[in-house]
Amino acid sequence: MRLCAVSVDLDEIPHYFAIHGLPMPKSEAFLVYDIAIGRLVTLASHLEIPLTFFAVGADLARERSAATLRAAAGVGHEIANHSLHHRYDLTLQPPSVIADEIAGGIAAIRDAIGAPPVGFRAPGYTVTDELFTILNDLGVEYDSSVFPCPAYWAAKRAAIALISKRGRKSHSVPDTARVLTAPTRPYRVGTPYWKRGDGIVELPIQVTRGLRLPLIGTSVVVGGTIGARLLASMCIGEPLINLELHGIDLLDVADGLSVLNDYQPDVHIAKSKKIAALEAAITTIRHAGYSFVTLAEAARAFG
Repeated sequence: MRLCAVSVDLDEIPHYFAIHGLPMPKSEAFLVYDIAIGRLVTLASHLEIPLTFFAVGADLARERSAATLRAAAGVGHEIANHSLHHRYDLTLQPPSVIADEIAGGIAAIRDAIGAPPVGFRAPGYTVTDELFTILNDLGVEYDSSVFPCPAYWAAKRAAIALISKRGRKSHSVPDTARVLTAPTRPYRVGTPYWKRGDGIVELPIQVTRGLRLPLIGTSVVVGGTIGARLLASMCIGEPLINLELHGIDLLDVADGLSVLNDYQPDVHIAKSKKIAALEAAITTIRHAGYSFVTLAEAARAFG
């Protein structure tokens, strides 16, 4: 079985200010919902693939955002849970707060699209055994947060330290190094969560074979079409390729992101080049014989 799932985290622009420790913008920005989702749905239609959108529940209090998500669900895309407020420090909170964030995201999505989500992705990919217990208690079918990628783990810690050195405080939370020992293929979560067990299905964020380089939106668009094909080809042979994107991967400076140009590595890349790189990665995977599914379908296939 060769399956590929393409998912998109719908983190709105203020979350990137939080990552880089920048003052929050004075006006609310909904560029992901108002611009990026439309481009993503168009791209998915062109490539004839379903997407899994991970929505932040609080964003759906805005009716235009809720309507955009309903429209995406109406043409066959999965809507999954990215928590209620996208707190990067979610796993540092008491169990009651973690449960409220997950349950609140479920309720907000259910109210917006008429059906509860079955999957979850943690803000910043950071999870704990306690969080998995709560997911199980809430009846969540699958999680897709574990990211056993040495390059990403090291880069995240270095970025947090550099931001601190420059006198700002990132809201990002570093993960334990033990996550790097987790399976890179779908598995049922054990205790601790980086071991196999009989818990809920985990669909790890994709890393390449061998070097375990990240196959995510940032690495794909920064690599251009050549780099995208190379990274995708290094994943061929995996039973599931779980390509994870962010809404910002379809935005550029012309969309109003000039403030982030010096901080976010891919903002300066034109959206046309980003789309070309994403198409290159996806067509490379398709030509290798992969079928494209939602993450819910993948979880049921591997569960």
